[in-house]
Amino acid sequence: MSTPLTTWWLEMTAPEELRAAPEPPADAGITVVRAEVPSPEFGRFLYTAVGSDVSWVDRLGWPPERWRAVLGQPGHELWVAYVRGTPAGFVELGAGDPDEGSVEIVYFGLLPDFRGRGLGGHLLSYGTARGWDLAERRPEHPPTRRVWLHTCSLDGPHARRNYERRGFRLYDTVVEPATAATAG
Repeated sequence: MSTPLTTWWLEMTAPEELRAAPEPPADAGITVVRAEVPSPEFGRFLYTAVGSDVSWVDRLGWPPERWRAVLGQPGHELWVAYVRGTPAGFVELGAGDPDEGSVEIVYFGLLPDFRGRGLGGHLLSYGTARGWDLAERRPEHPPTRRVWLHTCSLDGPHARRNYERRGFRLYDTVVEPATAATAG
């Protein structure tokens, strides 16, 4: 019998709830840069490079036009972590309904070679802070009142713990049969 899929929904409702991870040492060569040009190829590369071993499948069949449309939406941002010039992970933010003032961390993760090095806490802290200050870069977006995300039992074993250490609180849990589930 298959193991059911558990999805956890987490949120922050104030920027002061963010418990940022320590900054990496300056000599670690870590930078986080916003990918300002919506590139379907780059978006797909990051998605598959991070998610291939944790069952991310929902975007695999997307044509380039759909990637471009999603990545080019107002209030949608892709922040990429690099280690000495090599892509190491990313945070994808999506502005929700302007009336809600919410920002979703749509996807977050590290390429397998960069996991377990302490980079995940830093990248999540950085991406969450960009969710809170989205209105500074996107005047059409109201001030953020909520940053939220979901993770599931197919994601990496440390994912939920990292979110909770950064200050995200659980607000819902859904359990589904494994056959009905895909991660992401």
